[in-house]
Amino acid sequence: MQGPIPIESRALGTLAYIRASIESSGSMAIPGMAGCVMGVIGIFASIVASFPRWAHLWLEIWLIAAAVALVVGGAMMARETAQSGHARYLGPVRKFLMCLCPALLAGAVLTFVLWRSEMTGLIPGVWLLLYGCAVLSASTVTIPRTMRLICFMGVLFMLLGVMAFAAPSGFHTLILGLGFGGLHTVFGILIGHVSHGRVVSHGD
Repeated sequence: MQGPIPIESRALGTLAYIRASIESSGSMAIPGMAGCVMGVIGIFASIVASFPRWAHLWLEIWLIAAAVALVVGGAMMARETAQSGHARYLGPVRKFLMCLCPALLAGAVLTFVLWRSEMTGLIPGVWLLLYGCAVLSASTVTIPRTMRLICFMGVLFMLLGVMAFAAPSGFHTLILGLGFGGLHTVFGILIGHVSHGRVVSHGD
C-alpha cells in the first residue's frame, strides 16, 4: 500500500506547473511541421534553380519560394497558436514579429538595392545572414524547450551567409538550398520531436 505523498512534493509539483504555465503564456510555440514545409519549399526552389534553363531566373525563383514559404509558414504558426488556446494572448506573437521582422525588412530593402546596382551576387549572402539574425533574435521569445534549437539554427544560417559571401557564384544555389531547404527541414524535425515529447510528458 502506497504511503501518503509528502506535502512538499505536492507543493514543488504545483510550483513547477505554475512556472511552466507562466513561461508558456509569455512565449510562442513554433510548430516543427512549419519548418519542414518551408524546408521542402526551399529544396524545391534549389532544384528548379539548378537547372541550366532556369538558372538565369534564380532570383525570381527564390523570391516566389520565399513568398510561398512565408504565407504557408505563417498560416501554420497561426493555426498552432489558435489550437494551443493562446490566441487571445497576442503579447508573445507581437514580440516574435518585432524580433523577426526588422532583419527581414532590411533584407528586402538590400535585395532591391543590390538588384538595382547589378550586384545580385551578394544577395544570397545577405539573405542567409539577415535571416539568421532574424531567427536568432526571434528565438528569445519562443518556448524554453525549443529556444536553443532555434537559436542554433539562426547561428548556422549566419555562418552559411558568410560562406555565401566567400564562395563563387556557382555555389550560391547549393548554399541557399542547404540553408532554406536543409536547415529548415532538419530543425523542423528536431523541433517537432521536442514539442511532441513535451506534449506526451504533460499527459502522463
